[in-house]
Formats: sequence, structure tokens, C-alpha cells
Amino acid sequence: MQQILVVDDEPHIRDVICFAIERAGMRPVVARSGTEAVTAFRRGRLDLVVLDVGLPDIDGLEVCREIRKTSALPILFLSARDEEIDRILGLEMGGDDYVTKPFSPRELVARIRAILKRTGAGAMPGDQAGVLSVGDVVLDRAARSVALAAHSLQLTALEFAILDALMSRPTMVFTREQLMQAAYHPGVHVSDRTIDSHIRNIRAKFAEVSREPVVTTVHGVGFRFHQAGMAS
Repeated sequence: MQQILVVDDEPHIRDVICFAIERAGMRPVVARSGTEAVTAFRRGRLDLVVLDVGLPDIDGLEVCREIRKTSALPILFLSARDEEIDRILGLEMGGDDYVTKPFSPRELVARIRAILKRTGAGAMPGDQAGVLSVGDVVLDRAARSVALAAHSLQLTALEFAILDALMSRPTMVFTREQLMQAAYHPGVHVSDRTIDSHIRNIRAKFAEVSREPVVTTVHGVGFRFHQAGMAS
């Protein structure tokens, strides 16, 4: 049973979310503040976080930043604000989805399931099976793991989806729109600079263990996978 950390300071909203999650066959874990959320995260054994942005102590963005220091645990943001800049900021910081209040509990559960399936936590054995190996980079879809030579890399679900798309066609130049379609489920709209931000994060993580670039920018078009020995 997947464990979902529900972080919100409003009791009614927490109750609604927890009830919907329980009915969907998942187990909610409750946190009423950012501090409690970080504590629950450090205990481990979580599959996803539903994280309110407007918390009274540590805001949701800061909680996300703390989680992303060590983990690619999926994060779904909740917010009373529906401004594009807030949504972009949340996704650029490593959020996997962004839902505004008021929301439909049924839609929220659908979003949670979509993220879990994309990250592998909600997949049945054999789903998304396959290993991509290009140069020294190995991406295992079933294990949701990425390794460069002997080094294991921690990618978020969105970074994993983008890298998966690039590695699946390593000689193809992907437009930003194509990478958006690979990384986000239908109905989520993000700006070009959000994709650029994810690409920067992927490059930074690979740069920690190798000097070789992993993604090449094709100016005026988009991006493609790059590995040592391949034409640039």
C-alpha cells in the first residue's frame, strides 16, 4: 500500500484529502506544518507528498527544497493561488504537479495515481519494463534508476521522464514541446523555461560525476542526448 504524506494546516482540507486517499486504497500520513512534514519525510517509507504551499511556519517551497537535497520523492503542490508564476516556480523547484484550491478530491487522486505510475511506485510488476543503455549511461525504467558508469544518480520524476525521452532516441533533436509532452500529463501547461530548468538540473547532476555533457543544446530547435564518442 502506497503511503502518501498529506501536508496542510487546514483540518478540513486534510480530512477531505485523507478520506479520498483511503478510498483509493492508499494510506495517508498527516503533517500539519512544514516542520512536521520534514520530520515525516526523514522517517522515510513514503511514496508521494501532497504539499500545501502556504504553510504557517516553513512554506511548502522551502519543504520541497529540503526534500530535494537528498531525495527524488514525488511532490504534488497544493495552493490557493493560481498564478502562472507560482505554478512555474513550484515545478522548477522539483514539484511533479500543481493543483489549485478548491479542487476535486477525485481529480486529486487521479493526479496522484498518474504521478505514482510515472515514477514507478504505482506500477504493476512488468509495467514500463526496459533498460536503456547509451554510452556509459544506463536508465532502468522498472527500477526507476539512472547510473553513469558506477555512479547512481538521483533524478526527480520529471527529470527521469525527460532523460528517458532523450535516451530513447539519442540522435533525435527534441523540441521543448516534445519534452513537455514526455514529462507532463495532459492538462498541465508550463513555460519553455521550465523545461530549460529541468535540463539544467539534469546537467548539474551528471556534472557532479563526469565532465562529459549529457544533453546538447541545438540552438533554435531544442535538445538531444549526448554521450562521449557521439557526434556533437
